[in-house]
Amino acid sequence: MTRMQAKAAARGRTTNDRTNLYEEITTKIIAELAAGRVPWVQPWGSSAVRAPLALPKNASTGRRYSGINVLILWGAVVALGFASQSWLTFRQALALGGHVRKGERGTTVLFADRFVPDRERERARETGEDAQAIPFLKRFTVFNAEQCDGLPEGVAAAAPPVEIGLILPQAEALIRATGADIRIGGDRAFYDVMADTIRVPPPQAYFEPVNWHRTALHELGHWSGAERRLARDLSGSFGSKKYAQEELVAEMTAAFACASLGIVPTVRHADYLGSWLDVMREDNRAIIRAASAASKAADYLLAFRPDCELPGDIAVPDRCLTSDMQPL
Repeated sequence: MTRMQAKAAARGRTTNDRTNLYEEITTKIIAELAAGRVPWVQPWGSSAVRAPLALPKNASTGRRYSGINVLILWGAVVALGFASQSWLTFRQALALGGHVRKGERGTTVLFADRFVPDRERERARETGEDAQAIPFLKRFTVFNAEQCDGLPEGVAAAAPPVEIGLILPQAEALIRATGADIRIGGDRAFYDVMADTIRVPPPQAYFEPVNWHRTALHELGHWSGAERRLARDLSGSFGSKKYAQEELVAEMTAAFACASLGIVPTVRHADYLGSWLDVMREDNRAIIRAASAASKAADYLLAFRPDCELPGDIAVPDRCLTSDMQPL
């Protein structure tokens, strides 16, 4: 086999592995949805789930997992009954002075990135063109902190519960900081793309007012996709695949943002379950893309929090909710 043939074979193996990963994850998500379970809305707060609601994080680096890895790790926490949202690789556990217990099975997460081969860099220098990066996808095995012994105290500490009220202060502060034109009133929740406004019923309209937060953050998820923000395609008409895909992004955005704010809603927006299944069955990368877009949208919204620095290109207009958050 020539060197060129060997490289082509390696590229083929990488492509096949990437395709298999997409198929593997999509098949699992489809099975969950078909069984009536929504993977990004876990039954937090029930006696069957010991872990607090939070985004999973790496216990060694402190970095939060994002995209499809959130769904994978949330699923493992619920399925295996872990009380912690902290995860480590085998080597990270050793570096912290602990170890993974013998016989424990890890959970596979994904790392996606791009790299530029040396020959491509040379070609770009010679031609003056931009170097073309090649995408790659890697599997990593991580273990929940509860699967390890000898870790430093506090590595697997649970987040304290958040007091529930009509509109929680951390949600009010975030919504106010975004500057989004949110109008509380009526009996429907929607984002008006042309007017760039959000309409949400008042919290009192919900059987459990805590679920207002999920709806408000869902619509803010759509708002984040406007052309002058994250520029997602919001042109899909009701019932179309584009519409279903955007609903999937907004739904996971709300779930990720709620987890970051420590809000535990109980409602499940499963109105589009059938269309989500159709989208995923047709395209095994749809859930990967949607989860990635949702992480970006949640990060975009959460960056507006008073305790975070706003991105430099974001101007917050003087349009906020009234101080008492009363319906119009």
